Amino acid sequence: MTNSTTPLTHFDAQGQAHMVDVGAKPATHRIAVAGGRIEMLPATLALIEAGTAKKGDVLGIARIAGIMAAKRTSDLIPLCHPLALTRVAIEFEYIRAEPGGTGAVACVATAETTGPTGVEMEALTAVQIALLTIYDMCKAADRGMTIEGVRLLEKHGGKSGSYTVTSPPSVR
Repeated sequence: MTNSTTPLTHFDAQGQAHMVDVGAKPATHRIAVAGGRIEMLPATLALIEAGTAKKGDVLGIARIAGIMAAKRTSDLIPLCHPLALTRVAIEFEYIRAEPGGTGAVACVATAETTGPTGVEMEALTAVQIALLTIYDMCKAADRGMTIEGVRLLEKHGGKSGSYTVTSPPSVR
């Protein structure tokens, strides 16, 4: 029995958590794009750009971590359905510091599938893990890094249609 009094689909009529039944939903092409950034000292950004971080190719490793995370989202988020992803792409952009300010690495993750449920959680998980990987690889140089602005930027497909952020951050 589904709860018709609330838009929270992961609760039944008695308020108990449950996995949404998507068995009767048609398979459609679905895409989600999420973004966020990690703020850091300009010197840390310079290490990443130069490829001289002690642990190696920071963005290369973060890209692989983000892709792996998207593939494992249902293992991390209890009520997510396991999905057959058809594409996961991770892009990075350097945001250089203003004088006296911090620099950043912006991340955009795109996840796609053809199926009965969306891929928003996979895109969001990919961004978070890619940014956490950057933190892990650079924490010896800068423990004050902060992950900020992680959010869904757009989604397409399915019954609810399209959603696009009207004022996306500079991660495009």
